Amino acid sequence: MSENAIVKRNKVIIGSRKSQLAMLQSEWVRDRIQELNPDITVEIKTMDTTGDKVLDVSLSKIGDKGLFTKELEEMMLNGTIDLAVHSLKDIPTKLPDGLKLGAITKRYNTSDAFIANAKKHGKNCKLSELPKGAMIGSSSLRRVAQLKKAYPHLQFKDIRGNLNTRFKKLEDDSNGYDGMILAVAGLERMELTDHISEIIPDSISLYAVGQGSLGIECKDGDDFIQSILNPLIHRESMYCCEAERSMLRDLEGGCHVPIGVVTKLHNNNSNNNNNNNNSNNNSNNNNNNGNNNNNQSNDDETLEINAIVLNLDGTKYIESKIIGPSNQYIQLGKSIAQDLINKGSKDILSEFIKK
Repeated sequence: MSENAIVKRNKVIIGSRKSQLAMLQSEWVRDRIQELNPDITVEIKTMDTTGDKVLDVSLSKIGDKGLFTKELEEMMLNGTIDLAVHSLKDIPTKLPDGLKLGAITKRYNTSDAFIANAKKHGKNCKLSELPKGAMIGSSSLRRVAQLKKAYPHLQFKDIRGNLNTRFKKLEDDSNGYDGMILAVAGLERMELTDHISEIIPDSISLYAVGQGSLGIECKDGDDFIQSILNPLIHRESMYCCEAERSMLRDLEGGCHVPIGVVTKLHNNNSNNNNNNNNSNNNSNNNNNNGNNNNNQSNDDETLEINAIVLNLDGTKYIESKIIGPSNQYIQLGKSIAQDLINKGSKDILSEFIKK
């Protein structure tokens, strides 16, 4: 359908989870759409998803079929909402028929952070300084596997709930946590970075596929909604994240398995490499409109992907690296997946599935 033939609407409804972080993300998208389309009324409709309701079971045991997206996807398909805002890392790589990923926004800091139990160890305690047997809270098998590999003296226990709930659990002595691991991006959005004891470097823990970006899901074929989402697409982040999702799709890994990645975009013909999409330089992006990206790649731009697949205790792992033209991001993701498969990643992941 041509742009002139798009049937415009005067109201858009965004679907969101109810947590404070989810609402901040949805409000950011609402405000961007409203700024760019002042004649459109944008509302947010909230709901709890399966992942929000079931808090006493680890994510990996509940299953991996859209724990934080399924109910919102059903609302899109039945016309209750027009689009849904998610943390991209929570969106499965295979979407339901009739839905698509309409936009990937500019990435925040992709790093993970350690938050120490300040009452026990002081606010500035590092993971390496914790005593043997110290208990760390994390709901991510990816984080646990990599941290067990780096710090075998530590123990890990699941910690579920929204960020505020997790902080309360950390501070409750009866839970026995010496610290917990959280994504820096969420802490930045919630203005809780003063709690961070240590930023975990990529050399210790590669991040999750899509971590740090928002994914906006909408109906396939809804040209009007796509037209208002287009300005929110950040090309550099999209290239990196879609390459990662392509890899994960071919590995047949879900959102909650021990697969880590670091993806960087290099502009090899620039003295000021602003396109490097390494996480540590992408914080505080909530102040931009999401549409200040360069929408054209160039022949000198390359994409570098580093990936790791681990077993649950981090004692077995396979690594791979690939560099290629950035505009071949989907194929690069598929190629690194195939290299990981050739090195035995399927055996490691099947081991995980059995457990």
